[in-house]
Amino acid sequence: MTFIDQHADVFGVEPICRVLTEHGYPVSTSTYYAAKNRPPSPRAVRDAELDAHIRRIHAANYGVYGARKVWQQLLREGHRVARRTVERRMRTLGLQGARRGKKVRTTTADPAHERAADRLRRDFTTEGPNAAWVADFTHVAAWCGVVYVAFVVDVYSRAIVGWAASLTKHTTLVLDALDMALWRRERTGHPVRPGLIHHSDAGSQYTSFRFTAHLLAAGIDASIGTVGDALDNALTESQIGLYKTELIKPRGPWRSLADVELATAEWVAWFNTTRLHSAIGHLPPDEFEAIYYAQHQSNEALAVNR
Repeated sequence: MTFIDQHADVFGVEPICRVLTEHGYPVSTSTYYAAKNRPPSPRAVRDAELDAHIRRIHAANYGVYGARKVWQQLLREGHRVARRTVERRMRTLGLQGARRGKKVRTTTADPAHERAADRLRRDFTTEGPNAAWVADFTHVAAWCGVVYVAFVVDVYSRAIVGWAASLTKHTTLVLDALDMALWRRERTGHPVRPGLIHHSDAGSQYTSFRFTAHLLAAGIDASIGTVGDALDNALTESQIGLYKTELIKPRGPWRSLADVELATAEWVAWFNTTRLHSAIGHLPPDEFEAIYYAQHQSNEALAVNR
């Protein structure tokens, strides 16, 4: 029936039915029109409704959601559907999630700089926000040259708390990302406290005297991973991989620093407020932190009442 629909305007229904019948696929003109006039089955109706939701969710999330995240979003919206059904419909619609590429190294260690010890030791878990941040930067090829983008990520919620972009990869780049993180936490009413760990690789920007002094002034403890070992900073590597896969590669070519900054700002806002993250129970980072603070305040109120 689909084949006839696709070619009826060119060849006509009756000639197509005749040729199909001659080649071992018997179908009469009356059978075709009876099928066309038959009301859609309940399953076809459900599939059509589900397809509309799948297309909407996929398009609203940078076109990067695979079946698992589309399914999780459908559940959050109250649509009770099996994951296999979502997988089947996405195959039919030709939709798929983004796939990551290879990691490109951007930081270079400076053996002349003394390095702080590794305080995380690949343990990317904390009991709450602002206990540990991880940081790194990447590069974006643009018509204006190379744009460097630095990120600071909260280990607890995976929220991107700070970022910065520049045409150079000097220490100022990572300092700006750190300052944004401090400012945003202050602005939301959850300022950092002494003891926060800032973890990064052994890049010269992060081991420089200027950056280290800035951490000390803010009461932040520095933590540096092993030289050349990406696993020591795997969480940030993963976040940057998402950034490159979900924004940079599909939306290029990039023209200027301003273009990258605007797109990054929009992506970070979506990432923190909307994107579902499997490591935190398929919730957006901001929502995950809001739940933490609500529970924390509730526990404090109970303690006071007692």
